[in-house]
Amino acid sequence: MKWKQITLETTTQAEDLVSSMLSDLGVEGIEIEDKVPLTEEETKGMFIDVLPDLGEDDGTAVIRFYADPDADIDGLLRNVGDGLEELRAFTDIGAGTLSVSETEDKDWINNWKEFFHSFSVGRFFIKPTWEPEPAGADPERIRIEIDPGTAFGTGSHETTQLCLTALEDHVTAGDRVLDIGTGSGILSIASVLLGARDVYGIDIDPEAVRVARENAAQNHVDGDGLAFDAGDLLTDRALAERLAAAPYDVAVANILAPVICALIPVTGAFVRPGGWFITSGIIDTAEETVRRAFESDPSWELAEARRQGDWVCLIARRVR
Repeated sequence: MKWKQITLETTTQAEDLVSSMLSDLGVEGIEIEDKVPLTEEETKGMFIDVLPDLGEDDGTAVIRFYADPDADIDGLLRNVGDGLEELRAFTDIGAGTLSVSETEDKDWINNWKEFFHSFSVGRFFIKPTWEPEPAGADPERIRIEIDPGTAFGTGSHETTQLCLTALEDHVTAGDRVLDIGTGSGILSIASVLLGARDVYGIDIDPEAVRVARENAAQNHVDGDGLAFDAGDLLTDRALAERLAAAPYDVAVANILAPVICALIPVTGAFVRPGGWFITSGIIDTAEETVRRAFESDPSWELAEARRQGDWVCLIARRVR
């Protein structure tokens, strides 16, 4: 099915008034595109390390909304035009131009799946749950079936692959592993399959925890000393005290450089002396910042840096 997409050129100053006017006309959903820089609070929950370059804020905005192709598009455009003229008395609406185009009705939540296919990394063979076993797949590799849903972690991203190979080298049979920011649960599942006896995955997003539990069940490891919970180590003192009471052999955090920097001073309490902290999600331009955070904390000694594409994995050893 094709939908009519109406694009309205206006100003950031008029965004709220125009949005309210469209709502009054029965428009149920809109998209707003402008160049207003995001605040620190707005970026705090975003799972991206490098924000897009929006260019200089010139005060312009584009508002898009959609209509059923059988709707009275001409009538809707007239009503919107009349509403814009009324708003001109109260605010600068800018160009106020309207244009109409067609757009396909797509399943945006699942459309990305066509780009995620089975692949190997290190000793692992990663397969999406919806894809059949490919012919000729190496039966000796450790298999993980994954459906990340809306959580981060298919295994195909460079940072996840860096963490998977680092876990191979630092997780031994019987180890206890803490997975900070577990996302889809792929690193927790990999740790169990590498022989860890006690794995705890935490994430600030309850939806990620739900997805991680489903993936653990899909891989038949949900009863093997693996648990997931929602929580924030940086703000939940009770959670931090509970983890510090029984330190882990390995902690892994595939998050973002600023979050890793914030975790470095507290994660030493969760890792035994001689244990490891595997960190990734670090864009190469942020590597030096994370290095300085490790070097300024006497609990840690940087042991290794691994790179893949533009991404870096820093591995530190707990020394005191």
